[in-house]
Amino acid sequence: MNIITEKAGEKILVLGVGQLGAAILDALQPAVLGLGRAITASVSPGSLNEHGRPVSPRHKKYAEAGIDFIALDIATSESDALVPLFQQFDTVINCMGFVAGEGTQLKITRAVIQAGVSRYFPWQFGVDYDVVGKGSGQPVWDEQHDVRTLLRSQSVTEWVIVSTGMFTSFLFEPAFDVVNLDKQTVNALGGWETQVTVTSPEDIGRLTAAIYLEQPRVANQVVFIASETLTYGRLAEIVERTSGKSFSKAVLSLPYLQAGLSRHPDDVMLRYRTAFARGEGVWWPMEKTYNFSKKIPVQDVAHWLQLHLKE
Repeated sequence: MNIITEKAGEKILVLGVGQLGAAILDALQPAVLGLGRAITASVSPGSLNEHGRPVSPRHKKYAEAGIDFIALDIATSESDALVPLFQQFDTVINCMGFVAGEGTQLKITRAVIQAGVSRYFPWQFGVDYDVVGKGSGQPVWDEQHDVRTLLRSQSVTEWVIVSTGMFTSFLFEPAFDVVNLDKQTVNALGGWETQVTVTSPEDIGRLTAAIYLEQPRVANQVVFIASETLTYGRLAEIVERTSGKSFSKAVLSLPYLQAGLSRHPDDVMLRYRTAFARGEGVWWPMEKTYNFSKKIPVQDVAHWLQLHLKE
């Protein structure tokens, strides 16, 4: 912990307004703008019109609430070119994910440090890369491990890593092939007793905002959060009970997935399935989480599924 407090008029940059970036803006905007701090969100160049104003209705609502927007193409921007932009901000919250390709997270992190940004929330909204280490079968996870090494090697920028486990929504992504609601199938990664920690994007947004505002402020540490930690066997029970339907169930064992990955090394979803099937660094007990210690209610898998079955 650090007793330093945020200064009045602090400027916050949220990189990306996808699923996670939107959830963080939803939580930050009412909590932060009233404190006299400014929020800017970066979007792709095509998301703003010729006058620099947001095009989509959702972005317009953020603008009406007082959030500023800038156009930024992370994929084509060199690290050095990002430095002048980042120098304008006190805190950077990175919600860019892996959409801009491998090397993106190291590029952004180097630019944040070079710019002398006071506080950085990197895109580490995932598993415990310290435990996973390198060689998990998922190259972008190797890069995340390198990001942690880089952050720990410097003292210019304070950092806060928020470990979330898997996004709850990803469990139900058909291409990921764990729960397919349309086909009514559940596939366990590794085995039915393999555990996984999941957090809904909405919970990540609320909890990240709370961690950002925590006093004394959190600095240079990994904070664990979770909506729920469960086995794949428990997941299958929840899915069937909540949906009221029977699902076909199968195990995708680690050897099976590794054999598939050797044949198709560039299959991104297969990489993810293999990495999660290892069961290492992808779960933690609820008692270890920030939300448990603060008694903050969260959205378990059953609640998340109930809401989305109604859509």
